[in-house]
Amino acid sequence: QVQLVESGGGLVQAGGSLRLSCAASGGTVSRGAMGWFRQAPGKEREFVAAISWGGGRLGYADSVKGRFTISRDDAKNMVYLQMNSLKPEDTAVYYCAAAPGTYYSTGGPRAYDYWGQGTQVTVSS
Repeated sequence: QVQLVESGGGLVQAGGSLRLSCAASGGTVSRGAMGWFRQAPGKEREFVAAISWGGGRLGYADSVKGRFTISRDDAKNMVYLQMNSLKPEDTAVYYCAAAPGTYYSTGGPRAYDYWGQGTQVTVSS
């Protein structure tokens, strides 16, 4: 059973940066796509970024393109989301997700099989 644990969230001023981390255990997440999603109060969970099996392909939501960077370190079973130039509209709970056996997906939450518990990111104006 795959387990994902996010960390690195917090309160930051607009224009600031945060780096989210996702620690994976209990399964071969290195052989699959990984993604980050977020959910703001009263809104549906939305795709933020994805990285392919092996890390050769990256994808981003238009709203974060150029500001966020996803990466993975399979030797450490870690996935990261570097967030720069943060805006108040980036405020949400951020979730790490895994899709073992899937090469790459920028689809919705249904494309991913395992989820972390989420970490809160709050950007003040």
